[in-house]
Amino acid sequence: MTTTTLDPTPQPASADPSEPILELRGVNKSFGAVHVLHDVDFTVHRGAVTALVGDNGAGKSTLIKCITGIYGIDSGDVFFEGQPVAIHTPRDAAALGIEVVYQDLALCDNLDIVQNMFLGRESRRFGTLDEASMELLARQVLASLSVRTVKSVRQSVGSLSGGQRQTVAIAKAVLWNSKVVLLDEPTAALGVAQTRQVLDLVRRLADNGLGVVLISHNMLDVLEVADDICALYLGRVADHVPRRDVNQSQLVELMTTGSASAVGK
Repeated sequence: MTTTTLDPTPQPASADPSEPILELRGVNKSFGAVHVLHDVDFTVHRGAVTALVGDNGAGKSTLIKCITGIYGIDSGDVFFEGQPVAIHTPRDAAALGIEVVYQDLALCDNLDIVQNMFLGRESRRFGTLDEASMELLARQVLASLSVRTVKSVRQSVGSLSGGQRQTVAIAKAVLWNSKVVLLDEPTAALGVAQTRQVLDLVRRLADNGLGVVLISHNMLDVLEVADDICALYLGRVADHVPRRDVNQSQLVELMTTGSASAVGK
């Protein structure tokens, strides 16, 4: 079993920040006669938040499922840390260090935080569950993320607020030697204070050297925490731009029309 806690120290010089940790080139995906993704190029860098935006039906979910091995791509290339890779299953993605937190969080309300974080990957010693080491690792990961809203790692997840549940799901994702974390609508249905906590956590993930993909319909959230933004329109990349080069109205225009003449100018 391989686990890790986040190290807030900068990435070593050998980890070239200009080289994408994850890159898709010319990816296509069809379901029967329906062509969903058209020659999609997508990059994620270490220490950066890349927002993936688009209207309903733009292809965001399909792209994420291709990255995580739920769907196979029809054509195109995938590179991880500069090397070509084939991702056929979610297990392949996890082995590379790609983890995803879906909108439904996939947490068990009747289990506590430690049990949820290690669900299906429990640590064992002499044939029995090693509760002490799992609890220690859970505490270390939450501390590395500067999580202070959880009183005890032995709290039942069913007793947590929406923001706390989202925090546990993200901590669970980064526990396993993660290098890229994909977050699907992490602030959906959260209140103002809980949204603030989650956005701060998203930023800390990137500051700790991970590549973060944020899928969101909330343009204010995207514009606040993203370093780069990839906008999909009807299965094609409308634009992939630095956050500083786009404002809210231009972003909405990209999502709804597929173009925005003033972007980057």
